[in-house]
Amino acid sequence: MKRAIVVGSGAGGATVAKELQGAYDVTVLEEGGEFRPFGANLSRMEILKRLGLMRNAREITLLFREMKTRKTDDRAIMINGCGLGGTTTLATGNALRMDHDLKALRIDLDPEFEELYREVPVSTDHMKRWRPATRRAFSVFREMNLNPHPLPKMGDNRKCINCGRCVLGCPQGAKWDSRRFLNDAVRKGARVMTGCAVESVIVQGGRARGVAFKKGRHTLQAQADLVVLAAGGFGTPAILNRTGVECRDRLFVDHVLTIAGRLPGSRQNNEISMPFAAQRDGYILAPYFDYLSYFFNRRWKFRAGDTYGIMIKIADECRGSVRGTKIEKVLTRNDRTKLDEAATVCAEILWRLGVRERDIVRGTVNAGHPGGMLPLTAEDAGTLHPSALPENLYVADSTLFPSSLGNPPIFTIMALAKRVSRVCREL
Repeated sequence: MKRAIVVGSGAGGATVAKELQGAYDVTVLEEGGEFRPFGANLSRMEILKRLGLMRNAREITLLFREMKTRKTDDRAIMINGCGLGGTTTLATGNALRMDHDLKALRIDLDPEFEELYREVPVSTDHMKRWRPATRRAFSVFREMNLNPHPLPKMGDNRKCINCGRCVLGCPQGAKWDSRRFLNDAVRKGARVMTGCAVESVIVQGGRARGVAFKKGRHTLQAQADLVVLAAGGFGTPAILNRTGVECRDRLFVDHVLTIAGRLPGSRQNNEISMPFAAQRDGYILAPYFDYLSYFFNRRWKFRAGDTYGIMIKIADECRGSVRGTKIEKVLTRNDRTKLDEAATVCAEILWRLGVRERDIVRGTVNAGHPGGMLPLTAEDAGTLHPSALPENLYVADSTLFPSSLGNPPIFTIMALAKRVSRVCREL
């Protein structure tokens, strides 16, 4: 049987492994290790915060090694998962179809989305668990003609206990993440190797022959007939650059800023993340308890149970790059204008909820939806194979997206990975 190496075990990699195993003998290489939900006592962390001992958001990696953080030149925090399941373990489990840019290229993913809806449990049953403050927030959004919609979530809502730890690794297994697909692939015979940091793809005679990777102190090689990179919007371009494949300096990251205020008894910290959202021109708004800002931003001085936040997620301009471990990305003037406009809307929402103007604070700008450095074009629609790649090297993550979604991308990445897998099975 032909051999395939899949790099990464997140939304794209786990989907490809599940789809290819059987047609290929699949090996998944993951840089991180087994994923473990964040286990620290949040009450004790709150005490450390009050004592002024938590000052740098990058310190979260010391407590939670599965969350990798890096800082850009303008001090925004870039976040991605490092471990089995990739960033899906840290995401909020949203199942949004956001393929309009791909459709414009005549890439129709209808069959793939239909398959996903059969394979992954998706519902808005979490509405029954909304706390009074969130129900009131939904009403305020409506009063302001923001047209909010409950977000469809991947998982089993019956297991949810409203612990509020969706973005720290669901301890109850209620939230779906890509380890489910990874386990399906393993049951069919795939192998998963952790602690394997892929350096580059081995290319000879215009074809990918395998990969070079580091495991501990050793540099190793693995042979393959097919290589699929799904190391994420930060990881995949870095591997391609080290391989000699030119990527474009058009990185997007979907910058996030949470505006919050003191709302006594709201208990947003004990509720599902992003229960609903409003789609605006160039950004979305959604209720969200921002742990990074709460623990590391000095302006956030209110108790967790009395803090209520509204997240802004923008579709940022595609200007930026990844150079090895360095992320070159700044907020453009247009990006800042979007954030400022949205922050004004958030302030009014919070005011209508009963937050005093003096108690409204801005959070720390962060981002975790990178992509766009090897964007698909209309010429790639049939093959999903950019011409810069060797003929048997494919990409199956957000690196292929033509532009920022400004929305949770996981479900769309999975659909695109299914289509890439279909192409690979026909090679």
